[in-house]
Amino acid sequence: MSGTQMSGADLPGARLSGAASGGDGRPPIQRNSLREQIAGALREEMMAGRLAAGRNFTVKEIAELYGVSATPAREALVDLAAQGLLWAEHHRGFTVPEFTWADFLEIFESRTLLTDSSFRQLRSKASTYDWNRLPSLRRRAEAAARASRAGQLDVLVGCDRRFWAEAGALLDNRRIADFLDWLRVQSWMFAAPYLRAADDLSGVCWDRHHELVDRIEERDLAGAHRIVNEYNLFTIELLARLTGNPLESVAVLPLLTALPEPPPEPVGGPLGGTAGGTVGGPVVVEAGEVGLGLVPLPRSLPPSRFGRPLLPGGGGPKGR
Repeated sequence: MSGTQMSGADLPGARLSGAASGGDGRPPIQRNSLREQIAGALREEMMAGRLAAGRNFTVKEIAELYGVSATPAREALVDLAAQGLLWAEHHRGFTVPEFTWADFLEIFESRTLLTDSSFRQLRSKASTYDWNRLPSLRRRAEAAARASRAGQLDVLVGCDRRFWAEAGALLDNRRIADFLDWLRVQSWMFAAPYLRAADDLSGVCWDRHHELVDRIEERDLAGAHRIVNEYNLFTIELLARLTGNPLESVAVLPLLTALPEPPPEPVGGPLGGTAGGTVGGPVVVEAGEVGLGLVPLPRSLPPSRFGRPLLPGGGGPKGR
């Protein structure tokens, strides 16, 4: 793919130069974690469609944009490339990839199959979910729903991702939750350009985050599973309509429309307790133990259209 070369001033993220000083209300880049802060800022630019597919930039441009040295800028860009969120091209810098409808179907079907399988596994085991997460999860739900109802896409992408990353703790598997987070980033990268083309996004995107929190709080595993299925069905119907693609091409559609079976009672009660423990009593996870969405994908991620390796000798991607 031949990217469009940009100057630093042309980057949508150039508005984030104000973020370094907090000038436009976005979070400032903190000096204690430059690599992660820069990667996070660029990731949200791409998720919101402000850095569109085909945009190309260099380490020097990013370093100047954020007022940092080349080292943290390069590390951030290499991290994003290792995760398949940027393409690295020798002597050309880094390019934002383009996801097609076929790509999105793979992403969406992976999300659906993983969540469905995870919920089914939860039916037969006691949960170690940390119920102390609920106040934070509800705050994130309210923030995401407000942004959705107001049609604030730039705010929604971050709020929605953080909500689902936090909700992913329910699945009781950090690696699955982190992988789902990675897929969600790519989903937003595909969807954002179509959403930005709409005149008014108020009420267009999903805003029922609080309903999932209610089901989790009530220890209603089947209800939580149903809400997630309804969210996924809403997503695929919206994107099929915006892109003009048929729903018949979605192989996992039957999984989303089937009613989840009533779960068997796990030891310790639904969503709580352990063998030999008090019924309904949670197993508390230490704060910070589950770093959802914060752990970069391993560099051993298999090469694919989503993860193009930096080839020996500096070779770039070999086409689509």
